Amino acid sequence: MITTLEPTDFTTSPPAEHCACQAQTDNRLAATVPRALVHRAAVAEVFLTGMCRITEDRFHIKAQWPRGHSFFAPVAGTHYDPMLIAETIRQVGAYLAHEAFDVPVGHQFLLWSLEYSTVPEQLVMGGAPADLDLTVTCPEIRRRGSRLTALTYEVVIRQEDRVVATGRVGYTVTSPAVYQRLRAKQLAAQPDSVLGSAPVAPAEVGRLSPFDVVLSAASGPGVWELRYDIRHPVLFDHVGDHVPGMVLLEAARQAVTIDAEAGVIPVSVMSTYHRYAEFGSPLWIRAEPASAELGGAAARSVRVTGHQDGEQVFEAVVVTEPVGSVPPRF
Repeated sequence: MITTLEPTDFTTSPPAEHCACQAQTDNRLAATVPRALVHRAAVAEVFLTGMCRITEDRFHIKAQWPRGHSFFAPVAGTHYDPMLIAETIRQVGAYLAHEAFDVPVGHQFLLWSLEYSTVPEQLVMGGAPADLDLTVTCPEIRRRGSRLTALTYEVVIRQEDRVVATGRVGYTVTSPAVYQRLRAKQLAAQPDSVLGSAPVAPAEVGRLSPFDVVLSAASGPGVWELRYDIRHPVLFDHVGDHVPGMVLLEAARQAVTIDAEAGVIPVSVMSTYHRYAEFGSPLWIRAEPASAELGGAAARSVRVTGHQDGEQVFEAVVVTEPVGSVPPRF
């Protein structure tokens, strides 16, 4: 069970050496990387701006977070939404696969773990978008012949040499032909939204609009049905044959926000994914106190699971802290 794990600390990883992508950002000429290489349809949803390979398994990646975003809105108007961390490190995995490990565009990626841990005081927004340096190492690179089949990578995110967050992601890679054989039925089906009963009130889950709420009104204590609209421009930047892992992660984030103090920050997440979340079948989200408390004195640790058709789809331990308990950066 992932509730027994401690958040991974990669902060001993040294900052990236000065390199070409560093210089590109320094002279303000950097643009985002090609959207297809991070599996996004909209340019506005691309956060990476460049990459240099330091060694075979170590990379320096540049990124930028906007101060305003249609979905990843600032927490309490003052702190970057840590879900930006999750999306940024997710994009790293796709970009590494295509640019560093020669995986052709069109291959499928199956996420099986994602974790991050923040330094909350470093999430306070400044007077300009956050220009970030990511040190990325790959402790596990699996290949069949010359073809990448699985990757585990670890990320340290810094701003001006201060550690903002760390993360770890693991995934497997499948060719289009194999994926077609495995998922032919789902690929042939027409995905649809699940809107069912009314959403939880947006203010209860830290959102401004019902359009951004992914939990239905509670069916019992700590239990909600996953709801979503496939027209959502961020959660469904493009529609595939299953519900994306980032939608499940957002469901976990919203589940731990209910009944919490106003303005809480999900300071760490440890999540694993066991099977595809399929369209067309109810998926139930359940939240309960985690068996092990993590974080500081004001932290609250919650275990969130998702079940569909009697099978567990994912689980996550999310630790939150009230914004008021986070010390100022300066």
